[in-house]
Amino acid sequence: MDKQTRVYLYAFLSRVFSNALDEKYLAELQHNDELLTMLGDESFNWFKTTSLETIAEALNIDFSSIFLMNAKPIESSIIDSKDEILVGLQNPVMQFYFNHNYELNLAASHLQTPDHISIELAFMQNLIAKNELKTQKEFLEVHLLKWAVPYFLGIKGMAKTPFYKDLSDFTIEFLASDYDFLVNELN
Repeated sequence: MDKQTRVYLYAFLSRVFSNALDEKYLAELQHNDELLTMLGDESFNWFKTTSLETIAEALNIDFSSIFLMNAKPIESSIIDSKDEILVGLQNPVMQFYFNHNYELNLAASHLQTPDHISIELAFMQNLIAKNELKTQKEFLEVHLLKWAVPYFLGIKGMAKTPFYKDLSDFTIEFLASDYDFLVNELN
């Protein structure tokens, strides 16, 4: 997979897990046959046969139910048995960012936590843009693959829309594939 595709896919995933998708974004997605095909047949068919208004309403409900009410996509709340969100440098992800000279301005984000899936995916996007292959591999090993894969396996069953079901599978496959790519590049 080329660098530009990797950057695009991490940016896409970061965006779709950060907030419910607005109709403008959904309209763009509805016309992106290549991306819809990558996500899966059910998503492709749903976007091609359903009105944007219906899609937007269903996705908003699904997003709120999955990511806001039932299974927050935050590493420390998934990994830590106390279900706590760790802050500052006591958060292992924040420590990783700090150790790799990545400045994170949480005040500029509505997410407010350094280990939200969207921020971790955006971090990978940034590392790819900077060609930091070893750090990409390390971040996948130490963080994303440890919690995101089981997380997406778990939420797939909660999803009511084809989009979030397919997106769960796609994210797992993409992260695993990207890790394999990095292993091969670094050997």
